Amino acid sequence: MNKQAQAVILLLVGGAVLRASLTGQYLNYVKPGLQPYLVAAGALLVLAGIFTLWYELRPGHRHEHDTHEDDGHGHAHGGPKVAWLLLAPVLGLLLFAPPALGSYAAGRSGSAVTARSEYAPLPAGDPVRLTMLDYASRAIFDRGASLGERRVELTGFAMRGPEDSWLLARMMVSCCAADARPVKVALGGELPEGLADQQWLRVTGKYSGRELRDQVNGEAIPFIDVSEVTLIPAPQEQYES
Repeated sequence: MNKQAQAVILLLVGGAVLRASLTGQYLNYVKPGLQPYLVAAGALLVLAGIFTLWYELRPGHRHEHDTHEDDGHGHAHGGPKVAWLLLAPVLGLLLFAPPALGSYAAGRSGSAVTARSEYAPLPAGDPVRLTMLDYASRAIFDRGASLGERRVELTGFAMRGPEDSWLLARMMVSCCAADARPVKVALGGELPEGLADQQWLRVTGKYSGRELRDQVNGEAIPFIDVSEVTLIPAPQEQYES
């Protein structure tokens, strides 16, 4: 691989990173706060590729390049062939971009709910919109005291749960998809016919004292008594953080 080919790979890798960063595709892999760093990294790779191409193609450089790289037997050495493997992630991003983690990954990971030292009063609104983690934490560790009889609205994807139940789940990330863990809430009450795994839902309901046990790690999965279910398309930002 010569320097010109290396420059083209830099351009392709940088362009793929910029495309993912500016189209929202990056949200399938990392949390939103990392976008500026991805844009900067992609831009630097593109600039490095452009500069390398300019340097290699400038007039008179070809003879200088051949003189310096000739091994004494009439052969010029390029970069290692393994560098072509850098095209693999580029093709993955451009042609076979994997979707965000969903019900398949959630079904193989235990529910991850953490306790807080205190629970602030719920904000105004009817229903009040909560994250999956906020609702599950209040329901499990606060025993619903801070939820009371308020109607809450949760958004997540449907998946099958223990005891023939339906769960609402959402993946939670600290940094990227590699550390994603699911938060699960069991759905009680009337549910739409033909509900399927990975179908995104907006659910309105009230706290229920019932719980299930996660079959993966034995952690508690709280219920919500559902009063309204709306089928929605998958949001652009599918992870909670």
